[in-house]
Amino acid sequence: MFVSVVVPCYRSAEMLPELVTRLSAVLPGAAIEHEIVLVVDGSPDDTWDVAAALARRHREVRAIQLARNYGQHNALIAGIRAARHDVIVTMDDDLQHPPEEVPRLLAALTDEVDLVYARPREEEHGVARSLASQLVKVSLAGPFGIHGARHISAFRAFRAFLRNGFDGLTGPHVSIDVALSWATTRITCVDVRMEQRRSGRSGYTLRALLRHAVNMLVGYSTTPLRFVTYLGAGVGAFGLLLCGLVLCCYFTGETTVAGFTSLASMIALFSSAQLLGIGVVGEYLGRVHAGGMGRPTYVVRTEVGPAASDEAADLRSDVLSQ
Repeated sequence: MFVSVVVPCYRSAEMLPELVTRLSAVLPGAAIEHEIVLVVDGSPDDTWDVAAALARRHREVRAIQLARNYGQHNALIAGIRAARHDVIVTMDDDLQHPPEEVPRLLAALTDEVDLVYARPREEEHGVARSLASQLVKVSLAGPFGIHGARHISAFRAFRAFLRNGFDGLTGPHVSIDVALSWATTRITCVDVRMEQRRSGRSGYTLRALLRHAVNMLVGYSTTPLRFVTYLGAGVGAFGLLLCGLVLCCYFTGETTVAGFTSLASMIALFSSAQLLGIGVVGEYLGRVHAGGMGRPTYVVRTEVGPAASDEAADLRSDVLSQ
């Protein structure tokens, strides 16, 4: 098995040396050949300097620097497209995903399986974040009917041919799990040990998690639009029922002077339904607009490692042949 490990890096200068050391110790026993692709996503600290130094020191390490911060999934797209081997493993840079568990993922990648997610035996995040994550996964797996949604994790292994399913994926709003769901339904999961983050703070703030959740929900299907249709029908039925009640009171002589409370409640109910519908439709239109602007998924600033050396050698040979 030939394996490429893709790691998006952001504010992880302290942890990268240990991560590479542990991966270099584990991968030779699990793969015939391997490479470690470190994608530095516009990190403001010296993460790029550390990644570049590791790439110069270890022949199996490649370091890719993006022009600015594009986001974790955009960085993953860059690394996955740069990967050279037939199996790709993605993992975080904060050592919450133990390198020693990579062989377990690879072993689960049988002939009948194309994508393996790591499922933590014990949740490594706090209660609030874990609850929010589970709610999103349950929503995707339940009402949205997304196969394998309950197993989604940033620690995953899959066959490289799956990336052919999202070669045309462009724009700033990308999700690896959405793209992989387009390519295969042969998905499984394995229980692995997770660890706590060694240092620093996670870049996934509440706002970032909410943005990612919306990206997944909208990216998977048009079900939110259908939900708006059902909501409109429900509110319309409630309005008809309320109208019938008012007419009944009028003809039976039980009509009283309309109060401000009931009128304000009706206006608030209908207005909120309208604004919710406009918001969902606007989210889809915004994505269409963003896609039409031609904004790049990522831009590679520089690269250090074997691939960069090979490209330079090819360029020199082309020049000499001319």
